[in-house]
Amino acid sequence: GNHTGHWLGDNDSSWPDLAESIPGILDFSIFGIPLIGADICGFRGNSTEELCLRWMQLGSFYPFSRNHNIIGMAAQDPAAPRFSESFRSAVRSALEMRYRLLPYLYTLFYGAATTGASVARPLFFQYPTDAKTLGNDKQFLWGSDLLISPVLQKGASKVSAYIPGTTWYDIRTGVAITGDGSEKTLDAPLNTIPLHIRAGAIIPTQFPNVTTNSSRANPFGVIVAIGDDGAASGRLYIDDGETLDWYSKKQYTLVDFAYTSTPAQLTSNVEVYGYHEAINMHIRDFLFYGFIATGNITVTIHQDQLPPENVVYDAVRNVLQVTVPTTDHLKQ
Repeated sequence: GNHTGHWLGDNDSSWPDLAESIPGILDFSIFGIPLIGADICGFRGNSTEELCLRWMQLGSFYPFSRNHNIIGMAAQDPAAPRFSESFRSAVRSALEMRYRLLPYLYTLFYGAATTGASVARPLFFQYPTDAKTLGNDKQFLWGSDLLISPVLQKGASKVSAYIPGTTWYDIRTGVAITGDGSEKTLDAPLNTIPLHIRAGAIIPTQFPNVTTNSSRANPFGVIVAIGDDGAASGRLYIDDGETLDWYSKKQYTLVDFAYTSTPAQLTSNVEVYGYHEAINMHIRDFLFYGFIATGNITVTIHQDQLPPENVVYDAVRNVLQVTVPTTDHLKQ
């Protein structure tokens, strides 16, 4: 698994095969092959628009994401003329979220390459003492911090999802949901796949583009999901995207983020292992989920106070958004 990837074999364009792809990718993760995915929308047969849409949403979070079918079947590329504009818009949204999260996914693969850690994980990997996670093959995690709860049934617009252990935040809105050992009903209209960040995590993001190479030139973002103890932490791995023996040549950079609430402070520790171009990258957008403000908010970066228009606080959702000028903030 350190040198190769796999796919789950020829499948059918059917709702059962959509659902069965989740235990399939989790099995291969357990086998030690983290780069794994299924043929999105199915290999054999003609996928319906709804099935292909839900599969594109789920498949956007396969570690190996590929839409693929056999010759002679109806076209299922998202741009195929037979699909509606609403389909294309929803698929674009799912793929843009994958591209936005590529720094987090790439960092997970750094862990897989260096320690053997899994990328896509069953819930029981993170919550082994919670018996309700043992048979759950309808949801999965990216690493320990992103919970993915896809729609797997025809005609469904809601998902019954198990929310384990702690507080989780909707990745798009920052709205909190508390894991209390029960299943929650989540809204999942056709344009949405439910995604939640674990409280206590810091997830690096990047403004998406149409290719990974183009995305690499865009600014980074950071989502700070404040934990129940007021703290959060996370890591970003960066390399040139090309070098195969990056580890032995020490051609990479690691950034470790840490957040504390008293005082409210986000810090980064940057370790450059030969890949010096990382210091030219910058973070433009910070999102703080679960941020409780009791008065006026001022934000300083490297002792420079940001203007008020760069700081937006939503007191209803407890979300703080900070936008910084285009400058280098990966440095300590």
